[in-house]
Amino acid sequence: MKRTIKDLVGLKGKVVLVRVDFNVPMDEGGRILDDTRIKNVIPTIKFLTDQQARVVLLSHLGRPKGFDTKKSLYPVALELMKKLDCNVDFINAVVGSQVKKRIKQLKEGNVLLLENTRFYKEEDACDMEFAREIASYGDIYVNDAFGSAHRKNATGFALARVLPNAIGLLMEKEIENLSFAIKEPKRPFVAILGGAKVDTKIKIIEKFIEKADCLIIGGAMAYTFMLAKGEMVGMSKIQEDKIEIAREILEKAEAAGKKILLPVDHIGVSTSDSKGKIEKVDKLKGDLAGYDIGEKSIELFKKEIDKASQIFWNGPLGMFENPKFSNGTKKIAEAVANAKAFTIVGGGDTVNAINTFKVADKIDFVSTGGGASMEFIEQGTLPCIEVIQQKIV
Repeated sequence: MKRTIKDLVGLKGKVVLVRVDFNVPMDEGGRILDDTRIKNVIPTIKFLTDQQARVVLLSHLGRPKGFDTKKSLYPVALELMKKLDCNVDFINAVVGSQVKKRIKQLKEGNVLLLENTRFYKEEDACDMEFAREIASYGDIYVNDAFGSAHRKNATGFALARVLPNAIGLLMEKEIENLSFAIKEPKRPFVAILGGAKVDTKIKIIEKFIEKADCLIIGGAMAYTFMLAKGEMVGMSKIQEDKIEIAREILEKAEAAGKKILLPVDHIGVSTSDSKGKIEKVDKLKGDLAGYDIGEKSIELFKKEIDKASQIFWNGPLGMFENPKFSNGTKKIAEAVANAKAFTIVGGGDTVNAINTFKVADKIDFVSTGGGASMEFIEQGTLPCIEVIQQKIV
């Protein structure tokens, strides 16, 4: 069991370096489009400021190539000012004499947000000297960035190797909920996996064949599985080099007595029609490419969802960003939200979907990690969790 901030004592006046995940979507004007990741880390920040710690926040945003004002965390600082009842300051650097000076000036119970850590190439390189420089500014390190805990970077992995450390309240919540879901699932356990590519989901699908009772596969990756079964997919996107793996997965599930459900009807688009004619079909023939699941598939999936005692969902069921192809994901989101089961939604586009369709408040646990939640379920831990000190019992 990892040490948490609740195990820390004597925080008054201490400089606590907190790695958070403020990798939030923004428009061109710097307006934050979804503040979920900011809201979820507020309890950790407030816990520390209530203890009169001097809190220094570290985060990345996007994938900038060097310093880029469009990827600055300044808009996040403005948002934090609205959400916290203490003073929040910002500096557009992560290391250097000015950062050191501002941290020394930071008063007890207040917060300083540093600039985007990815403005420095040393961050993704997991540079130990870079980490040691940042560590020299603080007394204690706390990681509350579950969404990036699967990546070995300087401020998430290396920094924990230099300072006394602990995990934050969000990280603790993520570990507890995802561990419980896999180690002691309520049955029947239904896993819903969507998205575009089979190769990014192979290990998680195999894990769910082992742990779940029913696996629902949708999104573009469903067409590779359909083709592996010998079904028509028309001009839908498939991964030809993954057809054999998909066939092996289907055979493995059958041998284990586990149910895998694939779409049985589709919202297809004619690829030869210049206007992209949309058709509702049971079979994707000729020039049709599938962009969403149809009503029969929705009803088929809903029957399993309604029977479930536990549901895990990661990945949309179609191109839900386009209103013409959002119905499948919307109906499944509503079905999951209204289910009697304990429900978990795993990061990325799926969180975007439940927010878009305004059902997030009905989901029991919403993970802040996309790839991180997938890897945690596969492996039972993540690199940036492993490096945290164990709790002393």
